[in-house]
Amino acid sequence: MTASEHQGFNTRAVHAGQAFEPRTGAVVPPLHFSSTYAQDGIGGLRSGYEYGRGGNPTRDALQEQLAALELGTHAYSFSSGLAAEDALIRALTRPGDHIVLGNDAYGGTYRLISRVLGDWGIGNTPVDMANLDTVRQAVAANRTRFVWVETPSNPLMKITDIAALADIAHDAGALLVVDNTFASPYLQNPLALGADVVVHSTTKYIGGHSDVVGGAVVVKDADLAEKIGFVQFAVGAVSGPMDAFLTTRGLKTLGVRMDRHSENGQAVAEWLLERPEVEAVLYPGLPSHPGHELAKKQMRKFGGMVSVQFKGGEAAARKVAESTSVFTLAESLGGIESLMNYPSEMTHASVKGTELAVPVNLLRLSCGIEDVEDLIADLDQAFTSIP
Repeated sequence: MTASEHQGFNTRAVHAGQAFEPRTGAVVPPLHFSSTYAQDGIGGLRSGYEYGRGGNPTRDALQEQLAALELGTHAYSFSSGLAAEDALIRALTRPGDHIVLGNDAYGGTYRLISRVLGDWGIGNTPVDMANLDTVRQAVAANRTRFVWVETPSNPLMKITDIAALADIAHDAGALLVVDNTFASPYLQNPLALGADVVVHSTTKYIGGHSDVVGGAVVVKDADLAEKIGFVQFAVGAVSGPMDAFLTTRGLKTLGVRMDRHSENGQAVAEWLLERPEVEAVLYPGLPSHPGHELAKKQMRKFGGMVSVQFKGGEAAARKVAESTSVFTLAESLGGIESLMNYPSEMTHASVKGTELAVPVNLLRLSCGIEDVEDLIADLDQAFTSIP
């Protein structure tokens, strides 16, 4: 069976790029490790395959799957999320171009843009993406090539109007890039809302099992796709076949996992909201969240990411982070197991001292698929450690 764009998300997740192997009928396509491919005479390529950097059937299957789920026409799978972002920026910008990005962007993205590509002549302006007038002014003031947004953002969980940003970008001749890692293609499809490019760290929800690192770029414009594909081939930060296979396997269950992540995230956020130790709960599923109504329009559900700020400041946040047993203190997010992160010293340490710095009293929770009663019990006992 092959997937159709008219089929539901979970059907596409299971079947896109996953036709059974014709010789034996194996329902799981073979894993292709070969680095090179025999030619039928010079230039006589079989199904277009020549060398592993240029193409691999396992990677191609994943790319077809990603494009189908993000409602794009072309997808490219990379060795990491940052490798995907780097290839995208180098493919579509030139020295003197500018990127307007959220002032709470992921620290690694900002480091790449400011400290690596900044030396190449790419400028940047961090702004509050919720303030559309500020975005419009920043875009107009520079030779803006990209408006770059995360929604929900990492880790402040801000929600941004994708359609409105697309209009601002397009009016200025720029492209809208949406990092859809937190939402995943199950909860949100930015291309359908007017975005030009979607990027992912597939390490997170798409892979879903904390056992593979990867990234992706998805577009629906053939010209953009050709330029990105050329850089992927020429620079070579492609995902290996085993990484592609593991990502495909994880992607097949994304829908059912995200349903559970979202249920647990909502329950944990509501529990945190009632705790006297808590200063603020940042979760778009709460009616009190300033982006709640917009999130309801853009997203299927609200996801498993919850950020919490403590009245006791840095000391309280650190104490809770080091006192859980079901939640594991670790980098990353989006796996089946629950993780806890102290962004100021971990994922966002590279932006300390800048306007992108994360509050020191904030913890980021990635709610896994465990029984939610156990997650809440774990947090409850950890809260008793607060001085």
